[in-house]
Amino acid sequence: MFDTILIANRGEIACRIIRTARRLGVRTVAVYSDADADAQHVRLADEAWPIGGPRPQDSYLRGDAILEAARASGAQAIHPGYGFLSENADFADAVEAAGLAFIGPPSASMRRMGSKAGAKDLMAAAGVPVVPGYTGEDQSPALLAREADWIGYPLMIKAAHGGGGKGMRIVRSAAEFLPSLESCQREAGNAFGRDRVLLERYIESPRHIEIQVFGDRHGHVIHLAERECSAQRRYQKVLEESPSPFLTPALRTAMGEAAVLAARAIDYVNAGTVEFIVDPAGPGTGSDAGNNAFFFMEINTRLQVEHPVTELVTGLDLVEWQLRVAAGEPLPLAQDAVAQHGHAIEVRLYAEDPDAGFLPGSGRLTRLRLPPPSAHVRVDSGVVEGDTVTIFYDPMIAKLIVHDADRPAALARLREALAACEIEGPKSNIAFLEQLVRHPAVVEASIDTGYLDRHLDEVLPPPAPPSTAELAAAATATLLQQESDARDAATRAPDPHSPWAIADGWRLGHAGERLLVLQQRDTRHELHARGLDGNYRLRGDGVDVRVDGARLQGGMLSLRVDGVGHRFRARAAGDHVSLHDGQRRSRFERVAPFRSDAAAEGAGDGRIRAPMPGRVVLVKVAAGDSVAEGQELLVMEAMKMELALRAPRAGTIAEVRVEAGAFVDSDAVLATLDEAP
Repeated sequence: MFDTILIANRGEIACRIIRTARRLGVRTVAVYSDADADAQHVRLADEAWPIGGPRPQDSYLRGDAILEAARASGAQAIHPGYGFLSENADFADAVEAAGLAFIGPPSASMRRMGSKAGAKDLMAAAGVPVVPGYTGEDQSPALLAREADWIGYPLMIKAAHGGGGKGMRIVRSAAEFLPSLESCQREAGNAFGRDRVLLERYIESPRHIEIQVFGDRHGHVIHLAERECSAQRRYQKVLEESPSPFLTPALRTAMGEAAVLAARAIDYVNAGTVEFIVDPAGPGTGSDAGNNAFFFMEINTRLQVEHPVTELVTGLDLVEWQLRVAAGEPLPLAQDAVAQHGHAIEVRLYAEDPDAGFLPGSGRLTRLRLPPPSAHVRVDSGVVEGDTVTIFYDPMIAKLIVHDADRPAALARLREALAACEIEGPKSNIAFLEQLVRHPAVVEASIDTGYLDRHLDEVLPPPAPPSTAELAAAATATLLQQESDARDAATRAPDPHSPWAIADGWRLGHAGERLLVLQQRDTRHELHARGLDGNYRLRGDGVDVRVDGARLQGGMLSLRVDGVGHRFRARAAGDHVSLHDGQRRSRFERVAPFRSDAAAEGAGDGRIRAPMPGRVVLVKVAAGDSVAEGQELLVMEAMKMELALRAPRAGTIAEVRVEAGAFVDSDAVLATLDEAP
């Protein structure tokens, strides 16, 4: 086993590798960019070295700087994590040339899989089923268009050198092909440095199944069963689970055997994932499962983000296996010794705004509460409260993984764990995930890879107005917090027992009336409250209720509203109240009673603003250009996502305030249109 390893990555995967290394007595060396000087992986590692500026290309993609840190720190091996240089064959070669071990597959295996086109050809030759399509090197638009017409629509354009959902487009007609090709090639070039694409038949409503494989340097290759990743949005996995509720025993066996065959075809060593799509309507999904029921997609030549799902159902530590295999040891288990127990599910908590098209967010995590680890709940995170989610990297805050005896129990655990999460600062996707894990398509295990893109409005329905009980709970939590704050302030007064020291609304002969204004989105709720100590009368906005026996302890609010008992997770902060009734979370802003808000600026003012902090990739117009409504004006990139900004109306460009390559803040004005006629 190694004495010291360097982790050429950041965030939660770096922290996760450090945990296993520490358990094994292996020292860890972290590397960090200027933006990550105070990051958790830097604090957790035994040693940490700076490697450059905040942009990935200035730091985490600089193989030379990483190798220099490895030499200077005395590391014997480098673990690449996932993303960045993890599937870069040239970097793997450089690591070995420097006399260090690369904790991953050989560079030759990577090169065989580095091109999706070459990988498909290789798998087809090895007898692994592949989707019909075009994988040739001729990338001229005219030839690609002809091949697309031959394959037929719908079809998929995919970056040949990529992953993570980047550089992928579904095309449903010949008229859409060339614009989609241009967009896909540009995104692939920006993300992976190469813009080659492949074309393949698009299978409607497929299921996405991936098989975890492991190989060693002694000729052994096994699989560790499957993970289902069919819940996706724009090709990004949203929920992963194992075992798959969709696979039959026969199909599971066939896919496991095909995954091992695929790994052997490229002499695979260390951890990898063979990804398949399954056609639910195709033959072979019953007891006669055959290869034509599923098709090879790709092999990810690295550890996957969703590997904890496999760890929880097998009881194995895949990072430990990676270290042992890289050190020359044989696989710890043979295929027939691999067992599965129970059901595991993973979701990812992101700093993003689902109500604004899932735009990535950034900013300081002013509050971060995640469920405590237990036998049923695991949290993998690279941040803590007070850390900042930056614009330079993926906005994932944490992975939440649950395990229980069966799928219904695991779903129940996941709902409970999500309810315990609190994220303040940047917006998050928690409410979206809570809706998702209760949706019939997930509960009934019928979801396919395109379901969320077709039915997102079902998972993100328009916000409903608060119920009377919910509004009463928000007001009550506010009142209780005010009274608690008043008592705390009184203890610091010269005479803490004086009634004048307690600003609790008391008046001679009765408790005074307090006016509360709670705002939810654009709706103000004005409530007049009388009472003290958890017993109130609330009137206003069509509400006239009695609240009795209210208690706010340990983040839980219990109360009776007109005699009916209710229970909420609740927090009354200085400027807002957050509630969770066990199924739905809500938030109310506390507004000064007599504040008058200025009217919002109209959407048609002709200013094109940055919807998120990020980098301007492309400027497609100049001052004086005439543009049509909906025309693409600029392209921005942040946190691995590319976003086109379009003209809100027809007009003439009055001013362009940015150049390609510029970094901009959220809401910055990038360009303006002449005043509307």
